[in-house]
Amino acid sequence: MAFSTVCSKSVLERLRLWLLLLVFVPFLAWTAEIDIANPQISAGDDGYALSADFKFELNPRLEEAVTKGVVLYFVADFELARARWYWLDETLVSRSQTYRLSYHALTRQYRLSTGGLHQSFATLQEAVQVLSRLRNWLVADKNEKSIRPGELVDASLRLRLDVTQLPRPFQITALGNKEWSLSSDRKTWRINLPQAVSPAEAK
Repeated sequence: MAFSTVCSKSVLERLRLWLLLLVFVPFLAWTAEIDIANPQISAGDDGYALSADFKFELNPRLEEAVTKGVVLYFVADFELARARWYWLDETLVSRSQTYRLSYHALTRQYRLSTGGLHQSFATLQEAVQVLSRLRNWLVADKNEKSIRPGELVDASLRLRLDVTQLPRPFQITALGNKEWSLSSDRKTWRINLPQAVSPAEAK
C-alpha cells in the first residue's frame, strides 16, 4: 500500500511538471512580437515624460476578435531603477498605463481609450498606428523625491496584451495559444536624468 501511494505521488508530480511546461514554455518561446524603438525621457514643468515607438501588427485572430466586439487591453509597464553593487537594484519609479482597444458597431468606429481620454478611428489600422506611438507619458512627477536630475539610472519599458482582462471564455482560449500572445521584451537603457528647464531659463 505504501509503495502504491509513493508511485501515485510520483506520477502526479510528473503530470504537474508536464502541465507547467505545456503552459509556460510557449509563453517563453513566443515573446518579442512587439519591437520597441526610440525610447526617450524628457524633463518638463510637471516632471519626466516618456516617448517611444512600438512596432507590431495585430494578427487575423486579434483583428477578428476586436471587430466582433471583444475589447483588447494593452498595458505599458515602465520602471526607473538605481543600480547597487552591494544589493538588488533599487526601484525608483514604477508605472503602468492601460490602453483599451474596442469597436462600436453602431458608429462603425474603432476606439482607443486610456484613462479618461479616448479617440475614434474609421479603421483598425489607424487605431493601432496611434497605439504604436507613445508620446509624453508622465512617468515621474516633479516632486518625486526618489530621483535626482543628472543621476545615472536604468530605465525599462514593455508593452503587452493583457489577456487577464479578456472575458473569461477568451481567457481560457488564450491560455497557451500563440494567436493571443502579443508582447515585447523588456527594453532597458541607461540614461542621465535630464535637468528640467524652468520657464525663465527657456526665455
